[in-house]
Amino acid sequence: MIIFRYLLNEVGRTQLGVFFVLMTIFISQKFVRILGDASDGDFPAQMVITFMGLTIPHLMGILLPLSLFLGILLAYGRIYAENEMTVLHACGVSEWYVVRVTLVIAFITAVITGAFTLYLSPLAAETEYQVKEQLSKDVGIAALSAGRFQKTNNDEAVVFIEKINDNNELEKVFVAQLPKGDDGKQDQVNVIYAAKGKVIEDESGAQRLILDMGNRYQKNNISKEFQTLSFANYEMQIKDQKVEERLRKLSAIPTLELLTDPSHEAAAEVQWRLSFPLSVFILTLIAVPLSVVNPRQGKFAKMFPALMMFLGYFILLTSARSAMDDGKIAPEVGLWPIHLTALFLGWSLLIKSRGSGKRLKARMSRGKS
Repeated sequence: MIIFRYLLNEVGRTQLGVFFVLMTIFISQKFVRILGDASDGDFPAQMVITFMGLTIPHLMGILLPLSLFLGILLAYGRIYAENEMTVLHACGVSEWYVVRVTLVIAFITAVITGAFTLYLSPLAAETEYQVKEQLSKDVGIAALSAGRFQKTNNDEAVVFIEKINDNNELEKVFVAQLPKGDDGKQDQVNVIYAAKGKVIEDESGAQRLILDMGNRYQKNNISKEFQTLSFANYEMQIKDQKVEERLRKLSAIPTLELLTDPSHEAAAEVQWRLSFPLSVFILTLIAVPLSVVNPRQGKFAKMFPALMMFLGYFILLTSARSAMDDGKIAPEVGLWPIHLTALFLGWSLLIKSRGSGKRLKARMSRGKS
């Protein structure tokens, strides 16, 4: 029991350390992209944390198998490099016992991974779509911010608002319109300044910007004429129609609902979600034999070939999934040949590096001779 807890603790601590490092890296990259979208005015700045939180389930489902794979390599590599495993074998700890202990933490990791990929990740993706739809359906005043140049929803103008008061009225509004002619060229430029304004939305979802007490300066790029017009009321449309419900990607559809969908795209998505918890066990069988290193080599001796195997495994899964989406691979075949190949590779490495495998190889050699 002491050895069981020791091996479990070593792998678990290393896995958690690797997992937090990987999560920090990927979340930082995602945060930069989300912050860039917010700065471009795609959504309000206060929604940054919301979108960040909705990306975590997807990242966790992907990074948990990788963190366990690297955790096993690093933990057992250190134990082998410092001759601790040699002492454990001398005390009666077999190679298969180490595998069984590792499969315990692999089972726990697979259950957690499955919870994220099969349930939480689709739920987060659906929530993200709903949030984006709600933001798109909000009136223009919710999308426009004071002190920033922003495009309107129909991309036909750039608006700058100096201030938005408590009654959602706009003060000191600057609008630049660049309308295009039938030939696609910008025949004229309109620059509008108004002291006040407001945004209204009709029943069809179209939004209009109403400006009061201002001037419009118009230049014709063809005739080079320049006109100035003062107005008491000026109206322009900033959103053409109500945003229809977005077409849901398969990643946002619950797993149970996908199981009732006969399409090959749905089958590809289900098998892709199942691949992550399944890969935990397969990667464990690959990582344990690859963690065996000579003390002179150091614990990082087999890290590079192990990472190449990991990348090859998931690149093949990604390619096979794309082929399933295109209908080139039947759902009955799907991703299973890749999993079986990786499982056979892991089992072969496991048998080859163990004493029983060496004895089996010796008996086969004697039989041939």
